[in-house]
Amino acid sequence: MAVMQLASLNKYFWKYKYRLLIGITSIFLSTLFLVEIPNDVGKTVDFAFHIIHSTPNIHSLGWIEILQLPDSRILFWNIANIFKHTLLQGFFLFITRQTIIVTSRKIEYDIKNEMYAHYQKLDAHFFKMNNTGDLMSRITEDVNRVRDYLGPSFMYLVNIAFLMPMVMYKMYSLNTTLMMYVLLPFPILSLSVFYVNNLIDKRSEVIQSKLSDLTTMAQETFSGIRVIKSFVREDNITAIFEKDCEEYKNKSLRLSRIDALWFPLITLLIGISNVLTLYIGGKLYMKGEISYGVIIKFMMFVNVVTFPVSSLGWVTSMIIRAGTSLKRINAFMNTTPSIVTGHQSVELSKDSIHFDQVNFTYPETGIHALKNISFSIPPSQKWAIVGRTGCGKSTLAELLFRRYDPDNGSIRIGHTNLQEVDIENYRSQIGYTPQEVFLFSDTVANNILFGVKEETSSQADIVIAAAKMASIHDEIEALPNGYQTMVGERGITLSGGQKQRISIARALTHQPTLVVLDDCLSAVDTQTENYILNQLDTFLEHKTALVITHRIFSLERFDQILVMEDGEIIEAGTHQSLLHLNGKYQEMYTQQQKESAQNA
Repeated sequence: MAVMQLASLNKYFWKYKYRLLIGITSIFLSTLFLVEIPNDVGKTVDFAFHIIHSTPNIHSLGWIEILQLPDSRILFWNIANIFKHTLLQGFFLFITRQTIIVTSRKIEYDIKNEMYAHYQKLDAHFFKMNNTGDLMSRITEDVNRVRDYLGPSFMYLVNIAFLMPMVMYKMYSLNTTLMMYVLLPFPILSLSVFYVNNLIDKRSEVIQSKLSDLTTMAQETFSGIRVIKSFVREDNITAIFEKDCEEYKNKSLRLSRIDALWFPLITLLIGISNVLTLYIGGKLYMKGEISYGVIIKFMMFVNVVTFPVSSLGWVTSMIIRAGTSLKRINAFMNTTPSIVTGHQSVELSKDSIHFDQVNFTYPETGIHALKNISFSIPPSQKWAIVGRTGCGKSTLAELLFRRYDPDNGSIRIGHTNLQEVDIENYRSQIGYTPQEVFLFSDTVANNILFGVKEETSSQADIVIAAAKMASIHDEIEALPNGYQTMVGERGITLSGGQKQRISIARALTHQPTLVVLDDCLSAVDTQTENYILNQLDTFLEHKTALVITHRIFSLERFDQILVMEDGEIIEAGTHQSLLHLNGKYQEMYTQQQKESAQNA
């Protein structure tokens, strides 16, 4: 059952054991004083009857005269006890909520942080196999359900655990016969809980899964709103969303019907206990076996347990939902990343990059992307990789950045296998601009500075210098607020070329030793591409560079060019040597010249 997953929360209970211990102690004391209140009321009622029966002509006495009776002081102290126990019960209830509920919030904070940190450790394959909406649903909705269990549910469970034995002991000490009749409906309650548990368990998991689907669809709709509007698909998307919402609503209503049946059932069982108390208690009172105050005590004891027992169904529902949510959370938290960091440090300014018989197949699609790839890039050289779309160029960058590990063969930095290298140290030396540009919903300046970890007084100069090298400075200055302009989610307010150039500027700000540009100039014209590469010449003078592109016009300056086709390197050399081969490179060059002449 999903409830078994709750055992994984024990580490948090241990972490906050002292706070929880105070909370549980407060629950005990609050319950202890709560149980004393019916006892005080019963004593007060019995003593009031005693005064009435022992005082002649009491009905003719005024309040002042009644208060002057010898026994009235005892009556007063009984009333004072009721007030005292009520205050103490309320005070410890306040302490309970300040400890248990606050602890649940702290654990919620810990779980979300752990999930967020774990998400960032997972590899590219995980994020390709799981959609963003589901990830968001688990870190929000599922964690909230777990918090409900850790807070209100835990508090009421402990309360019931203390309350029921105390009340039963009090009842037993008063009259065992009446206690047996009063508790008669409770076995039915236990069977009902067991039956409802199974129903809630099954339906909760389905509901949570459907909620993830809704969250995913909403997230994808808002992210892709431009595409939706371009194809005039608003009505179609809305209809699909309404259909999914209808399905979610129906599944939720099925669960709500159980809750709707559950609470009246509890109320009925409590009502039966009250009726039995009055009926059996009245008969015992007429026989002289119990006093009127005992009946009052039993009535109050039944009402004292009414809310905790009636909340049992709600608490049970929360526990099962929490177990279901925790099962979904643990499914991700127990996922082990296939990319695990090593501990060796390397210096890309001194070490060569070696690919040795590297083969790679994408696990998501089964596409054999690289076949027996071997080459070595010496430090401070500028290399280019060209080829048609889908030939494996970007896959080389993915492996070099260690988003994936090769199926066989090896990638080495100097003499160290890349799998043994400290990932954080290694990636901090790389300025990487991916093929698919992503900008954060922040200012242009903050997007460019994203790779700079420490704040310095010269940040503004660093941003401007990087923007100029990426040929985007003038366009940024023309924006409404210059470098402080908000770019919108995923850079939606910018053109494709502007986003690419800002992404290039971002890759340069932390002074990387290796610069990898993965087809990141596809949205700019040839002249702008040439200008950017010319600007980068000075910056890259003592750095290693790997430029992945399908254009050839700007490759004359590169030390080595690799030509790829169908996952293999079919040609390698300088620009001039490759043209003299009259092979694939020369064919691509001629074709691009013709296309350029036609577009002129």
